[in-house]
Amino acid sequence: MQGRASAPAAGTVINALATGRGAAFAIDRETTATVELHDEGGVTGEIDGAPDADTRLIERCVELVVAEYGDGGGARVTTESEIPMAAGLKSSSAAANAAVLATLDALGVAIDDDGRTADGREAVVSREAAARLGVRAAREVGVTVTGAFDDASASMLGGVTVTDNTSDELLARETVEWTVAVWTPDERAFSADADTARCERVAPVVRVATDLALASEYERAMSINGLAFCAALDFPTEPAIAALADVEGVSLSGTGPSYVAVGERSGIEKVQEAWDEYEGHTWLTTTRADGARTR
Repeated sequence: MQGRASAPAAGTVINALATGRGAAFAIDRETTATVELHDEGGVTGEIDGAPDADTRLIERCVELVVAEYGDGGGARVTTESEIPMAAGLKSSSAAANAAVLATLDALGVAIDDDGRTADGREAVVSREAAARLGVRAAREVGVTVTGAFDDASASMLGGVTVTDNTSDELLARETVEWTVAVWTPDERAFSADADTARCERVAPVVRVATDLALASEYERAMSINGLAFCAALDFPTEPAIAALADVEGVSLSGTGPSYVAVGERSGIEKVQEAWDEYEGHTWLTTTRADGARTR
């Protein structure tokens, strides 16, 4: 009774802390979860390479799935990740999605996008519903302020998603094909520690960005969002200004400290060159259309 699943990281288009509405896009780095069911009761978790890390989120994800779709018993969940933690790249959402799908896989529960399996049978749970289970777990253990359905849906479904995090409603989803530059400084920032009052003050600006995102003008939306949240969260605007010389889309990702830029490869490579001058780690990747999956 073992299940295994992976879910990608994501970058920010709109940070939901200002208005409750957010948008994010999946990028090609993953967290993988393995779940082993047993009869001993209780759920234990481990994060590979981080023996002292907080495992409450992945454990709660497994508990919720077993309670909803299983028949009792316990489990062990282990995650391994290519995504830096507390860097604004949705590592928590990816871990939650992977843990939920791995548990469903271990239980033999059918999962599909539109509620039907590949052979036409009715699926027990859609991936959108699976993402909401992870969001519920994140709220219950206190690792998110907004619930992060924007981040969770992008990681689970792939592409760009726009959501209302106050109701966990998916407002829009679209496939995009971008090359992505990511700059991650050495510092870390936990989203649950963000100054929400300062974020709410930039709401008028972020509403403009959200309207652009709902009109599929994602690059312009994320640049407006990025400059607003750099100001609200006291991060430097220089990385965004440097990137705007070569691409239209750049933002502080989440509550930082990472920045993400999107566009054609030629422009993104120039962004990478500029960001390589800063301390930290700069890397290139691509968007992901397929989202989370069992393995």
